Amino acid sequence: MTNPYPADFRERALRMLTQARPDHLSDFAAASHVAGRLGVNPETLRLWKKRADIDAGREPGTTSEAQVEIKRLKKQIVELEKANEILRSASVFFATELGRTSSR
Repeated sequence: MTNPYPADFRERALRMLTQARPDHLSDFAAASHVAGRLGVNPETLRLWKKRADIDAGREPGTTSEAQVEIKRLKKQIVELEKANEILRSASVFFATELGRTSSR
């Protein structure tokens, strides 16, 4: 699924959030204020901030780059499992064919 917001918009929103934070009592209040000005959901802005903090190493978690690699590897595992199943089926087929005696 693609993100409907361009990367530069998300970066601008995060800069605005960082600048607005000292003027508000909580992260939620700052996010609500900035989100209202930009026309996005405050939860969306909070998730962008969380993702940016993880990617920058300020918060623990799996980085975006690592998530992409994990997704790629999971897809590769599925493909390899399918290939192994095909090879198993083929080996059983050929083993039974070789085990048959010729009627000639």
